[in-house]
Amino acid sequence: MKKITILFDLDGTLIDSTEAILESFDFAFKKFGLKTPEKKEILKLIGHPLDFMFLHLGIKENIKEFVDAYKENYRTVSKEKTVLLPNAKEAIKEASKFAVLGVVTTKTGLYSKELLKHFGVMKFFECLIGREDVIYPKPHPEPILKALHKLNANKDHTWMIGDTCLDIDSAQRAGIKGVAVLSGYGYFKTLQRCSEFIKKDSLEAVNIIKKIGK
Repeated sequence: MKKITILFDLDGTLIDSTEAILESFDFAFKKFGLKTPEKKEILKLIGHPLDFMFLHLGIKENIKEFVDAYKENYRTVSKEKTVLLPNAKEAIKEASKFAVLGVVTTKTGLYSKELLKHFGVMKFFECLIGREDVIYPKPHPEPILKALHKLNANKDHTWMIGDTCLDIDSAQRAGIKGVAVLSGYGYFKTLQRCSEFIKKDSLEAVNIIKKIGK
């Protein structure tokens, strides 16, 4: 089998931290005396960096203060209010048998590592690229290109698994293949437009990569 590299997105691909995210946005808006946007408005932005999310939720000034308030709350509740998605742990373990693994996320890398250690799976990943590690987040190719460099990966044998077109677009721009999963925040029709492969969850995605990579 060829040497394969698999990069995973985090939110909606391996973990569900929706409750922690919504609570942290609520905390940030209330801290500054503002009404929290509707849940659906927040959910449709998940996958983007926090500054982008706050901007598109109506915050035009002092965005960093809102981001800092969000992080203040998120770090205290993230472990308690985040779960691994069904089959995610199995997918990670199966993938580690035949591929080098990395994580590419728009979440803060520090918190992401803490979460993955909490769930006992960080040991399977050889690198994690978070928001603070890049200038341009997904869908820009920089995060994936940085992961490829760290892992000394061959683009022809590298895959990105994610739940939004941000992940798939980033993969395509970086010159690697992508698999979209329906376990997160992306809708089927939207993912259909940006992805060649769409699977139910990360374990299915891993199995299709294993089959193709043989």
